[in-house]
Amino acid sequence: MFANNNQPFYWGVTAEAFSLGPLHIRWYGLLFAFAFLAGYRIVAWVFARENKPSVDLDPLFITMFLGTVLGARLGHCLLYEPGFYLSHPLEILKIWQGGLASHGAGIGMFIALYLYARRRNNQPYLWLLSRMTIVVALGGALIRLGNFFNSEIIGKPTDIWWAVVFAHIDSLPRHPAQLYESLAYLAVFIVLVYLYRRTNPRTNQSLLLGFFLSTVFIMRFLIEFLKEPQVEFERRMMLDLGQILSLPLIFLGLLFLYQWGRNFRKEPPQ
Repeated sequence: MFANNNQPFYWGVTAEAFSLGPLHIRWYGLLFAFAFLAGYRIVAWVFARENKPSVDLDPLFITMFLGTVLGARLGHCLLYEPGFYLSHPLEILKIWQGGLASHGAGIGMFIALYLYARRRNNQPYLWLLSRMTIVVALGGALIRLGNFFNSEIIGKPTDIWWAVVFAHIDSLPRHPAQLYESLAYLAVFIVLVYLYRRTNPRTNQSLLLGFFLSTVFIMRFLIEFLKEPQVEFERRMMLDLGQILSLPLIFLGLLFLYQWGRNFRKEPPQ
């Protein structure tokens, strides 16, 4: 798999992890499923810590799963390839063929959690969003690792010593952009857990949301410069679509941090 020192790393792992008869299990699917299982355990811990009813865990995660998958799929189809999918709408249903957009997943989660929170007065919308940032950061790290296994969302050619040759794509040494994002989101996850444990749960919603949105999408914005365009029309753009969609989320995150800073001066965290 790997070359000698001073040579690029060769990544030739297939996307398929194993087969069970006619069922072919892919690394991406395994990591996606593990992200939800780990997220379930994290939210169960949060619910127990803050005395929320455990009976709501299953409805919450069913809602989150549907919002994430539908949002990610529609986001890809309508943002990246609208001409094709609007002309062939049945192709939207073929999710097994790939094509998920993280910004679409985010919009789907925002909507799903809003619908969930409307029926539960003991779990306000901003409270839910702030706690789910922990889950989403870890999920993002695992899903980008899945993209690495799939040899997709590849980086631009480079001569750095840690460059990777994606053998299923071509023979060029490239930035392992998927790993950059995966490690960045893992770092955000670790900091979010620390902030959640060390700050006042009554006043930390803006802090968690602001930190998550600003750091994740600033990192996403910067790493996009090292990626190959996802679709052809992005080659003609100064900023790609992922960067353009990240800008309002960075701004929103900074607003949440500003709000938390104002509240912090009035009532410091315990």
